[in-house]
Amino acid sequence: MKTPLQIEFQQKALPTRLTSLAWVMIGAGAALAVAAWYVDGPRAAFNNVVMFMMLASIGIGSLFLISLEYVAGAVWSTPMRRVSEILAFIIPVTGVAALPMFLNLHDLFHWTHAEAVEADAILKGKSPYLNVTFFGIRFVATFAIWYLFYHFITRNSRKQDSTGDQLFTRRNIRLSAIFIPVFAVTVTFLAIDWIMSLEPHWFSTIFGVYYFSGTMLAALAAATIAIILLHENGYFGTLLRRDHFYSLGALMFAFVNFWAYIAFSQYLLIWYANLPEETFWMTRRWEGGWEFLSLALIVVHFVVPYVGLLAQEAKMNPRRLKIMAIWILFAHFIDLYWLVMPTHHESFFFGWMEVGFPLLSVGIVLLVFILRYRKTSLIPTGDPKLKRGLDFRL
Repeated sequence: MKTPLQIEFQQKALPTRLTSLAWVMIGAGAALAVAAWYVDGPRAAFNNVVMFMMLASIGIGSLFLISLEYVAGAVWSTPMRRVSEILAFIIPVTGVAALPMFLNLHDLFHWTHAEAVEADAILKGKSPYLNVTFFGIRFVATFAIWYLFYHFITRNSRKQDSTGDQLFTRRNIRLSAIFIPVFAVTVTFLAIDWIMSLEPHWFSTIFGVYYFSGTMLAALAAATIAIILLHENGYFGTLLRRDHFYSLGALMFAFVNFWAYIAFSQYLLIWYANLPEETFWMTRRWEGGWEFLSLALIVVHFVVPYVGLLAQEAKMNPRRLKIMAIWILFAHFIDLYWLVMPTHHESFFFGWMEVGFPLLSVGIVLLVFILRYRKTSLIPTGDPKLKRGLDFRL
């Protein structure tokens, strides 16, 4: 029996051609990835790190957005929250995507070589943290914790659809308040373990925040693309308006600026201090052709989305938002590539081996979305904030 808080919503099925498209992308991407592993295992391993961190950004970033809504008591995002709930299911899939890398840790991480650690005082000093056993424990613990929070938060949200009980909202507020500091710690571990420790002599105290800023942009962009495509094809009916799109655009614009601020702060501190143990990492990205990607990153990740989202009208235009969201996801991939690949090769490179992994990523995200969409109502019909969210005005 429905309570007065609940709203009737008839969900449409997604077209079957989307499933076919997802499987084609997965098949083509997997074929290229397997070929890359066969031809050049170390190069494929580094590409796998980029794919893994990309998927992790969308998955855990989506769960953070859900938690942020509950803790902040936001209402504008409530009608669209289920999109992030669906995307957050990428978290367990991301854990599986890391398995090939665990079989190639020696190709990725210099600190996994015992003889190198014995001969290097810095690596020996970091060995209590950088060792294979503790590395594996952190990985398993991180993804187990993330999945547990995902499971309980989304389960409460779905249960509320049938009962309309506000108790589930209160439970999720408490869970979200616990999750946010846990997220801050674990996402920092993830960034340090899988990217920063690729060059274990280098360190940056702001690196976890740097990865977080890109993660939020990726999660927001993925959600924005899905929301607008669903809206354009009538899956939300007439529930969403320009005010909702403006809030999505404004949040993306804010994190574009936040990413630029953190990126510049990290660079400025390294440049100003001019310490050899810090500058070598940045110097490597200004040599061998990588300097062109470094300059392109400024334009791609900041200038273009900044200009594209600056105007108020741009933030309310679904077509503009969709284009900018796709661009931001591309920019996040370039950012991760720039962070990871110079460790593998001193000179810039990009070939067919680099194509399969992002193609596989897009196929995985699309298939996960389709499968979870079939089992989840697109609108949280029992949420007590839904009516206010639908009536939201700027």
